[in-house]
Amino acid sequence: MRAMLVATSGGHLAQLLSLDAWWSRHDRHWVTFDEPHARVALDGETVTWAYSPTNRNVPNALRNAALAFRLLRAERPDVVVSTGAGVAAPFFLAARMLGIRTVYVEVFDRIDSPTLTGRLCYPLADVFCTQWEAQEHIYPGAVTIGPAL
Repeated sequence: MRAMLVATSGGHLAQLLSLDAWWSRHDRHWVTFDEPHARVALDGETVTWAYSPTNRNVPNALRNAALAFRLLRAERPDVVVSTGAGVAAPFFLAARMLGIRTVYVEVFDRIDSPTLTGRLCYPLADVFCTQWEAQEHIYPGAVTIGPAL
């Protein structure tokens, strides 16, 4: 299986990295921000650097949407997996339009309210995962996987 793993750098990337028992068994391509800690964590991996910042930055949202379509067409992964944040939405939208399956893992530190990216990706995700049972009322039909970290 070919997976595209998409996350902003920092805590979102750390949560995705913690799922290595799954992703280490598959051919993978990472998408994140070009930050020193991301370079160290993903040394030896195939990585494409997304445009940052994404918060309230329309030009970078458009750049990341174009990047998503270009990269997904070129790589044709079987699944796009993300823990958020802003860079996830353009990749989920492009994946949906291209018929590529998506899995979203909501962050562990937001228990009683949805994140913006969670709200955007929930209707686009083939599988939506939460890390706490308390999040299930926010996202009906979600699969609780337990804490990733």
